[in-house]
Amino acid sequence: MGENLNKPLNVMNNLSWSDGAFILLGILIIWLVWLFLHDLLQKGHAIQRNYPVIGHFRYMFENMGEYFRQYWFADDREELPFNRATRGWIYRTSKGLGGLLGFGSTNDLRQAGSIIFVNAAYPMLEEEFTDVPVVVIGPDCKYPFKAKSIFNISGMSYGAISAAAVRALSKGAGGAGIWMNTGEGGVSPYHIEGNCDLIYQVGTAKYGVRDEQGNLNDDKLRSVAKHVKAFEIKLSQGAKPGRGGVLPGGKVTAEIAEIRGIPEGQVSSSPNRHKEIRSADDLLDMLNRIRDVTGKPVGFKSVLGSDKFPKDLCEAILKRGIQYAPDFITVDGGEGGTGAAPQILSDHVGLPITESLPLLVDVLCEYGLRERIRVVASGKLVHSAKVAWALCAGADFVVSARGFMFALGCVQSMQCHKDTCPTGITTHSKYRQRGLVVSEKSERVRQYAHWMNYEVNALAHSCGLGNAREFNREHIRVVQSPGVSWPLDVIHPYRKSIKNN
Repeated sequence: MGENLNKPLNVMNNLSWSDGAFILLGILIIWLVWLFLHDLLQKGHAIQRNYPVIGHFRYMFENMGEYFRQYWFADDREELPFNRATRGWIYRTSKGLGGLLGFGSTNDLRQAGSIIFVNAAYPMLEEEFTDVPVVVIGPDCKYPFKAKSIFNISGMSYGAISAAAVRALSKGAGGAGIWMNTGEGGVSPYHIEGNCDLIYQVGTAKYGVRDEQGNLNDDKLRSVAKHVKAFEIKLSQGAKPGRGGVLPGGKVTAEIAEIRGIPEGQVSSSPNRHKEIRSADDLLDMLNRIRDVTGKPVGFKSVLGSDKFPKDLCEAILKRGIQYAPDFITVDGGEGGTGAAPQILSDHVGLPITESLPLLVDVLCEYGLRERIRVVASGKLVHSAKVAWALCAGADFVVSARGFMFALGCVQSMQCHKDTCPTGITTHSKYRQRGLVVSEKSERVRQYAHWMNYEVNALAHSCGLGNAREFNREHIRVVQSPGVSWPLDVIHPYRKSIKNN
């Protein structure tokens, strides 16, 4: 009987390598036959129906093409949304390796839209450099915000990005002396951990400062105000103007649900706009309510489609009195990014920052409000030259989200909306977050912010200026066609104030 029990074991032991290969080949043939019949009979894909089995290679190559183009075939300066040259510059800068190159630049100054700074015949000597002055946001508020840095971190919500990413950004911002925008997901312990200056973004769902019905709650505003320097009402963002954010239920953990004030595990959709805001007067009402309750400066973030909205707002301010004006306006270009957005809105809605920033500044000048309202620029301004352009165009500050994502190690895999980010930045997967070492990445955030501000000043010095806050439109030219560039103050002439007419 013992011999009979051992027979199956003996049979397995007696199988040769060729017998195992034969079994695997048989399984493969059965699978291919099944796949052939499946493709032949299915009705959803024409390629697979006409070319069973081999039709699958078409979709495989299509998916792989994105990665081959990025690393092998795309030119250093032709990839979108950010080319390899830009990403490489940020990686080196965040590691403190400097933006040095040898032999010559690959930047083609003949392309329309290229920017050229007007260098001085006699640039500044080092002993002639001046310190960048601190700019006060909301000087008449009970608690004004003294902003030291020109370049800062734009809104990225905890939930859209991971806890590890928030911690690294917060610590890096604290080390660099820059501010960090919380994004519309509320303030988390990870934001506070780095002891940096925080701007609290009030989104259309009012996460973190809402009651059970989704209305603005004054007590929660006061509680949040203890941790932040200012508030920003989010009207819209460049990646999806007119569309609220969506956080999948799988991302609404118990912690995130508590921070945002929403049910755990349920999909959370932000409304397309604040239900209380239907006009410029409504916007001013909410701005002043938050300012009165908290004593902190309050502004708003918006994408421009024309000059109608800022003109209507300025007229409403002048009717009420300049004290009712927002303390700052963040203008986001239509080229802005986000974790997930409908492609039709990202591709075709909202003016780019190159048009909307000068437009906003000019309207504020026209209505005599430019000195009262600080302007913050956002939208693919990840390079020091682009930051300097924004200052020339009239911005007081520049903020970036994706620039700091690259500093964290983002490889532009375009998987922010899938919770499969390979670098641990936009995923809640604990395994993937292992790759984001907070102590290492926070230092890269600090280095990136430091060298960005340093290089913007270096550009100013080459133009004969003491510091970057002295930039204006005469210091930059924009290429219109090969061999032809125009000064920015010719493309966008300064408007005279209507108050003086």
